[in-house]
Amino acid sequence: MERMIEILREILEIPSPTGYTKEVMAYIAELLNENGVKTYFTNKGALIAGNHPEPELVIAAHVDTLGAMVKGILPNGHLSFTRIGGLHLPAFEGEYCTIITRSGKRFRGTLLLKNPSVHVNKEAGKKERKEENMYIRLDELVEKKEDTEKLGIRPGDFIAFDPKFEYVNGFVKAHFLDDKASVAVMIDLMLDLGAEALEKLPVAFFFSPYEEVGHGGSAGYPRSMKELLVVDMGVVGDGVAGKETAVSIAAKDSTGPYDYEMTTRLIELAEKHDIPHVVDVFPYYGSDGSAALRAGWDIRVALIGQGVHASHGMERTHVKGLLATKELIRAYIEEMFGI
Repeated sequence: MERMIEILREILEIPSPTGYTKEVMAYIAELLNENGVKTYFTNKGALIAGNHPEPELVIAAHVDTLGAMVKGILPNGHLSFTRIGGLHLPAFEGEYCTIITRSGKRFRGTLLLKNPSVHVNKEAGKKERKEENMYIRLDELVEKKEDTEKLGIRPGDFIAFDPKFEYVNGFVKAHFLDDKASVAVMIDLMLDLGAEALEKLPVAFFFSPYEEVGHGGSAGYPRSMKELLVVDMGVVGDGVAGKETAVSIAAKDSTGPYDYEMTTRLIELAEKHDIPHVVDVFPYYGSDGSAALRAGWDIRVALIGQGVHASHGMERTHVKGLLATKELIRAYIEEMFGI
């Protein structure tokens, strides 16, 4: 368990807002290669790992996270921004961030409400948290637009927010457990299986770079794929069954039902092996599996994932949920290929 948590901490610390995932992808590829697992990149930037030449089952998670991009430089030298993905602004207000320029320079900042001091703005608590009312306060001595331009900051530079990782009493708290928790589960499972077993198993692992903007899982899979098992966060909240200590098996999300046979098999395996689980319907949710089906792939798709509380905010899950997810994936591989 400690290895999985350490992998999760390390990948969370590597900035990867959608569109800037090269660093975390390189880390994952190196880690797997060092342990005898072959990897290659698709033209679009997804990473595929596995040692079998013709995988029939692909297990997918996404490494990209919510983030932002510099939209412009304000007259006072600080930054306006545009969101990447469904960044929930109230949950990120006051968070520290890193601005990554095209030339590789990095600067620090904070996401704030405009005129945030309550000593001069009595309406600060009532102001709607939206892009027009917020900005990135740059931690540099700038007073005008030209000062910031001299630093090399331009529109289009990426903004990555700090993950704020903490592991306490079995709980993992951080931004971006959606979906780096699943990535850590998949890596840890591959390390468990080992290079030799992965040569015999027609299984590949797909790490997607564009899920948060809707098209990450639309292309790049091995042509031999027959089934796609997506590992993403399970929803926890009012009106759903998800729990942080269990794996969620999604029967349906807002894009429609998942494959009946695959989903039924997952439920039966969870029951057979006493894996803590719930079967659920997600009301406002899409996945890389949805993107693959919309793109026309003739495959079966199912979706599972550890329960994650406060999605797109300060998220939290539990080691029991991570282990349940890992064991369900393992059970599915063993059932499908008779090992």
